Amino acid sequence: MRSIWNGSISFGLVTIPVKTYSATDRTSSVSFVRIHEKDGAPVQYRKICELDGEEVPNEEVGKGYQPPGDDTIVPITDDDLSRLPMPTAKTLSILSFVDPTGIDPLQMDKSYYLAPNGAAAAKPYTLLREALEHHRKVAIGKVAMRGRESLAMLRAHAGALVMHQLLWPDQIRPATDVVPDDIEIRENEMTLAETLMDSLGELDPAELHDDYREAVEELVAAKLEGTEPAAPASDTSGAQVIDLTAALEKSVQAARGGDGGTTSEPASVTSLRGRKAAKKSTAGSGAARKSGTAKQAAARGSGSTATKKAPARKTAAQKTAKKSSTASQGATGRAKAASKSTTKKSTAKSATEKPTAGAKSTAKAAAAKKTTARKTAAKKTDRRSSA
Repeated sequence: MRSIWNGSISFGLVTIPVKTYSATDRTSSVSFVRIHEKDGAPVQYRKICELDGEEVPNEEVGKGYQPPGDDTIVPITDDDLSRLPMPTAKTLSILSFVDPTGIDPLQMDKSYYLAPNGAAAAKPYTLLREALEHHRKVAIGKVAMRGRESLAMLRAHAGALVMHQLLWPDQIRPATDVVPDDIEIRENEMTLAETLMDSLGELDPAELHDDYREAVEELVAAKLEGTEPAAPASDTSGAQVIDLTAALEKSVQAARGGDGGTTSEPASVTSLRGRKAAKKSTAGSGAARKSGTAKQAAARGSGSTATKKAPARKTAAQKTAKKSSTASQGATGRAKAASKSTTKKSTAKSATEKPTAGAKSTAKAAAAKKTTARKTAAKKTDRRSSA
């Protein structure tokens, strides 16, 4: 890294020479160049003088200050700025040590790493870092960088000293215009909100990445290859929430791995843990599916039994006819008993059923056989009596 500012930290009577390095890198973010849509050529920015309309080279560009509410521009040179009484031009003067919670994050601007400048600065640098960590404090001071003075906060981080440039208190806008009117919050809503906060779990910084940058890179790669970029997935989770309590309960169940009791709307909270609960809910849904399948199978079984009974009724007459013909070949008493029972059964069934054409013909044939059997049995009886 390249040092962007060299100065010192003034800590009472202790002076610590330091070098300053930028702690953030914004070059990885997506940036576009302006082009002429007609031919795709980049558009250049030229510095044009408003008085004569001519282009001004960089070496002729200077500084000027325009007072608020005045059209007059006062030229300011580097020599003018160097003569200003600014003790913080090369020194970060520590004014106080405060609790970190007393600093509003709205005041934080840019961040820098501070490194000791030289071997002699290593020990006081380490002493200040250890004191900040042990005392759990941050240092507040003033520093002038790049032509302007600002507040600065020093804190220990990852074995180094980090300087955060702070905005002045009058640069923070009040929130009076964005605060809603008094809203009554019920106790169960607050409990559900806190439960949801606890259920979301911890955040892994390694899982955080710029989805927008990746999408732009894929789009550019597709255009270079002459192919169409993949269509983005449609988002159907834009439904408005009406019942706050129901939305909180569903969010808690989703964060814990449950299904939220419904599948009509997608969950709006992504869980980082709670897989055990998800397995339990999956097992419960599997049991429900099994019971539902068993009920369907039972229903199908009862339906098949009902359908099987109908053919049995149709063939009852045929089976009765066969039994009666076999019984007629026996003794006369057995033939009479069989014929009586068969006659009763056939009469009862004929009263309750409507046999088919085949069954009717079979019944007639059986009745004829019965009559013949009776006559034969009577003749045998007469012969035996005469003998």
